[in-house]
Amino acid sequence: MAHQNNHNNRRVAILIETGVEDSEFQIPYKALQMAGFDVVVLGSRMNSTYLGKQGKLSQKPDATTTESRPEEFDAVIIPGGMAPDTMRTNPNTVKFVKDAMAQGKLIAAVCHGPQVLIEGDLLKGKNATGYRAIRKDMINAGANYIDEPLVVDGNLITSRRPGDLAIFTTAILSRLGYGGKEVDLPNESDITAEWWKLADAWGGSTKGEIVKALNTSLAGERYSHEEFQKYAERSSDPELRSLLEEIVANKASHIQMLEARLNALGEKPSLPAQAADTYAKIKTGLQGSDDTFMLRTALGDMQTAVVDTYQLSSQFTDPVSTALFLEIEEDLAKYERRLADLYKARFAGEIAPAAKPSTNPAVGV
Repeated sequence: MAHQNNHNNRRVAILIETGVEDSEFQIPYKALQMAGFDVVVLGSRMNSTYLGKQGKLSQKPDATTTESRPEEFDAVIIPGGMAPDTMRTNPNTVKFVKDAMAQGKLIAAVCHGPQVLIEGDLLKGKNATGYRAIRKDMINAGANYIDEPLVVDGNLITSRRPGDLAIFTTAILSRLGYGGKEVDLPNESDITAEWWKLADAWGGSTKGEIVKALNTSLAGERYSHEEFQKYAERSSDPELRSLLEEIVANKASHIQMLEARLNALGEKPSLPAQAADTYAKIKTGLQGSDDTFMLRTALGDMQTAVVDTYQLSSQFTDPVSTALFLEIEEDLAKYERRLADLYKARFAGEIAPAAKPSTNPAVGV
């Protein structure tokens, strides 16, 4: 779509249903309004109030997709969360998006948003991305799935998660004629830009929220680093001890990365994060030393950490911290599988005991 300088006359539709990911609606909505665009919220029912997945958003629609005409808009934005699964069941919404695509309007979908595109058979032969949980669905719908923060194919813009939102929104603004240095927006491909600051200005995660999440992860990794070190020291099984020592080294690298990110944000580890390993020394000192117990406990701890880190990776609008959480999660998931394989090899056919309640400081985030 060609850039136009008179962007104030341009209209953008943003779709909504209950369960929308709050930041994925709020950031493009607020950014476009601040830039002077006419932003119209389209739901399926005029008399409904739509609530965000995180409980931060409560939004009434301006109109519905039933009576709205795509030719009256320059772009359509489809935020993610659980909302697209409802949007795709509404034939009026699907038809609105299909007609807009056919008319060459800018279509921008983030996270689970491409589910609406799947329903409309709009991804065949398209380069696109989306949340990893729908990657295979997108591929089965004919898309060339690309795991990048931003994928642009003609008039289609897609992104993966909240961490990509500042880049995603900047790309939308740019293609609608608002962007560049004259309005103090970085280039969408600038990997050195402090995207979290832009996202914060548009209603995304604050620096305090990002720092808190980093400290939560750091506390968990420092605690488990000490915990797994103790397991390794007590293990009489050479194979288990070797695996535990490898995990300890991996967690040490996580600690360094998290501390480096905090430092880049001008922050230091919180007191709870600094004290996590000391707390672990007290707790692990009270536990048994049987290899069976330690293997099962280590597996349970790793499984809890995978879930906690996954939650962190999908909440915040800082792409750098999000990528860090994802890297840690991938490492943890890898070691979860290896511990599980070792457990099954040692105790095939046995009924596993109930997992102990975790004392890891990261639990519950």
